Amino acid sequence: MTFPELPEGRVLPVVTAPATVLSTVGDEVDPTDPAVLQLAADLVATMKVSAGCVGLAAPQVGVGVQVFCVNVVGHPKAATVHGTFALCNAKIIEASRWKAGREGCMSVPDLTGDVKRAGRIVVEAVLPGTGEAVTITTDAFEARALQHEIDHCAGNLFLDKVAGAHAIYQRKVYL
Repeated sequence: MTFPELPEGRVLPVVTAPATVLSTVGDEVDPTDPAVLQLAADLVATMKVSAGCVGLAAPQVGVGVQVFCVNVVGHPKAATVHGTFALCNAKIIEASRWKAGREGCMSVPDLTGDVKRAGRIVVEAVLPGTGEAVTITTDAFEARALQHEIDHCAGNLFLDKVAGAHAIYQRKVYL
């Protein structure tokens, strides 16, 4: 699958918890709206300049809508890799092979946590700009990243999905 080229994006500031936008269900968008296409480009630009970032959702830049981007290229836990892409109004339609794994988030910069997620998913969404409907089947780390970003669009942080306080950790800083 090839994804359309996005316009030049701007780097936006990332909001952190407990910002209200992070706990609010995002509105569905018209993917053909030029503002949605620009937002997708801005998300990609912001993700690219953020060390270790493999995905970013609109609520994380203060915009309460269902748009996000993902790029797990080169990540050691990635198996299936679709490159850099942005999606609108994404829904998980199949999920299997559940497994716990460690997650972090730019909107919760000081913590990581163990979250049980599906290791294989099928997602239906639409592409920003064209509005083309797409179905993405993926696994491993890319599946985890997609679920994490879809959760952001639904007003959920990874902390909402950890098994309990015993599964939350201070983020390690490597110098």
